[in-house]
Amino acid sequence: MENTEQYQVLLYYKFVPIEDPEIFAEEHLKFCNDLGLKGRILIAKEGINGTVSGTIEQTEQYMTFMHGDERFQDMTFKIDKHDKHAFKKMHVRHRPELVTLRLDDAVSPIKKTGTFLSPKEFYDAMQDENAIILDTRNDYEYELGHFRGAINPDIESFRDLPEWIQQNKEQLKGKKVLTYCTGGIRCEKFTGWLMDEGIEDVNQLHGGIVTYGKDSEVQGELWDGQCYVFDERISVPVNHKEHVIVGVDYFDGQPCERFVNCANPECNKQILCSEENEHKYMRGCTHECRVSPRNMYVKEHDLSQEEIQHRLEALGENMKQEA
Repeated sequence: MENTEQYQVLLYYKFVPIEDPEIFAEEHLKFCNDLGLKGRILIAKEGINGTVSGTIEQTEQYMTFMHGDERFQDMTFKIDKHDKHAFKKMHVRHRPELVTLRLDDAVSPIKKTGTFLSPKEFYDAMQDENAIILDTRNDYEYELGHFRGAINPDIESFRDLPEWIQQNKEQLKGKKVLTYCTGGIRCEKFTGWLMDEGIEDVNQLHGGIVTYGKDSEVQGELWDGQCYVFDERISVPVNHKEHVIVGVDYFDGQPCERFVNCANPECNKQILCSEENEHKYMRGCTHECRVSPRNMYVKEHDLSQEEIQHRLEALGENMKQEA
């Protein structure tokens, strides 16, 4: 029988002091499991950061419960309709930071952060000749989609962004810096530190890309590609006026918006890849990953050594691993 039950995905965060975050995380996990939610929630002394999925009834109960806590009574939930759970399990974990910057002298966003801009204000600001649009996300997120004209720091992790700023600070000075991320939390953590580094006009997209795509006035305009999300959906649309594909296939450079993980679990690199090339390259991002004895694609498709050799020969490779 077809499942016609409607689901919702909630994306949310709140910087607010939480005493005994480890105990809070344990209790919150039990509450979420009792509700039947699935997702990933991080708890720290500085607040909460989560994405969960569940039926409309389950997610509504969760939001009501959270808003009943004075610490989270004004917390904004970004809501997406979905036809099933967006996660396989429910995890609630204690962490030193909600988003990892690892700066000993990091400014608390509770005390200091950049200027919040609504989607319309951000849209207008992007067209200012003195504006610099700075993507604060990871490289693979940028590859799938970004604001038109945005700078790509080309970082593998958010904690690498301060080093990039130190190396490129001069191009930001005297400019109107516009920062953005998926839901807003990375910018809220980062912009206060950026101001302390001597960048005066620092701004952030309030609610992040997800909110920008839902705004009825801008309708996601000036965004190209899709927005990467950290659940089984992988991506969500943003620009509802025109869709421009910016992602390219890792192997042949053709337009592509399909993400896969390298089949070698020791690598696990995320790459854009067509279904055809996934099979052609056995989902290995390099020759070493293709011939790895742990290649999961080979195991999933029960490929014989003869078939592996045949595919490698078609690629101009052989079974011998390069030194």
